[in-house]
Amino acid sequence: MLEKAYFAGGCFWCITPVFRETEGVAAVTSGYSGGQEENPAYADVKHQRTGHRETIRVAYDPERVSFETLLDLFLESVDPFDGEGQFIDRGHSYTLAVYWTSEGQHAAARERIARLQEASGRHVWVSLEPFASFYDAEEEHQDYDLKHPEEFRQELIDSGRIKA
Repeated sequence: MLEKAYFAGGCFWCITPVFRETEGVAAVTSGYSGGQEENPAYADVKHQRTGHRETIRVAYDPERVSFETLLDLFLESVDPFDGEGQFIDRGHSYTLAVYWTSEGQHAAARERIARLQEASGRHVWVSLEPFASFYDAEEEHQDYDLKHPEEFRQELIDSGRIKA
């Protein structure tokens, strides 16, 4: 039986491939979580009008990959020390969050963040919030890296996530 994990890691295009290519992950969907408005649109989220964050939903087999492993991948794919957004994407909709669906996920995320904070001596800007809702992003935003590989690579370079 598949479980779900929800990670807001800045640009959802940029973190999708990390999870999709992980053994035990069945699907990764780009979408929006954290706001009050139902069915938000990309332009409204991007321009900070809804309170949502760009988020991915990771459907995974916990017998093949643990939530803790997914959490580690998440923390390695972002700058957890930036509280204003991620790379060139700024504002609340690009800030970091783990939307936990169980006490086990909540405890694991709290422990990983505390460990990272202690090891780095820096504040970790990852909000831990109970999962409330997730709205799929528009089709054009699903698997963007596969549909537009050249534009996606340029986005990674322009954002500072990778070097040219």
